[in-house]
Amino acid sequence: MTEHTTPAAGGASTAASSASASAKPPVSRGRSVLLFLRDVVVIVAAALVISFLIKTFLIRSFYIPSESMMDTLIKDDRIIVNQLVPDVIGIERGDVVVFADPGGWLPEVVEPPQSPLAAASDWVLSLIGLSASDSDEHLVKRVIGLPGDRIVCCNDLGQLSINGIPLDEPYVLLPAGTIDVSGQDFQEDVPEGTLWVMGDNRYDSADSRFNGVVPIDDVVGRAFVISWPVDRWRWIDSYPLVFDGVERAE
Repeated sequence: MTEHTTPAAGGASTAASSASASAKPPVSRGRSVLLFLRDVVVIVAAALVISFLIKTFLIRSFYIPSESMMDTLIKDDRIIVNQLVPDVIGIERGDVVVFADPGGWLPEVVEPPQSPLAAASDWVLSLIGLSASDSDEHLVKRVIGLPGDRIVCCNDLGQLSINGIPLDEPYVLLPAGTIDVSGQDFQEDVPEGTLWVMGDNRYDSADSRFNGVVPIDDVVGRAFVISWPVDRWRWIDSYPLVFDGVERAE
């Protein structure tokens, strides 16, 4: 009796489960579309939040508005900046840094009017680091002197010296027939908490020679790659070997 009743009970249970499953109403096409749209919104929102966090704390995009860093950077290049410099990663001589105008470096710029749609798009893209609407409020230069350094230019060979060590600077763009890496002779001591910065295009760069040192607190980060246009994609070299052997001034 037991051998006959056990399968019967199992069969009844299976039949009941099948009936219960078949009784569930199918998901409508409209509900499927809503679920899909909900997932898309969640994914896009998560991507925006992640991009915002990356832009705020890790990397940021800027464009080059002038020719002062030629040939390393040319006008309208777009660069990616590591914002862990200088708060987490220290600044080194040779780094190409982006910094906020310390005051008086940049001329006043009158912004052309934008349509509401263009302004809104630019605002959204700037939040996630794909636009750099405030690039014209920042400058890009190469760090030559660190706090405590003595910068002297130029010696008989046209070289700049740091703490008595003359440099061979392959990144410098000079006019034809010129050997001096600066059109002006100078001797400066870099105060604590500041940097001496210069453009690679030495004869067309308003830098520390004319405007003084840059507070380290004004540095936004170190530029490490040219991201646009595609044919300009490359890493930005800090030329550590150029500064090898330069010691901090006593």
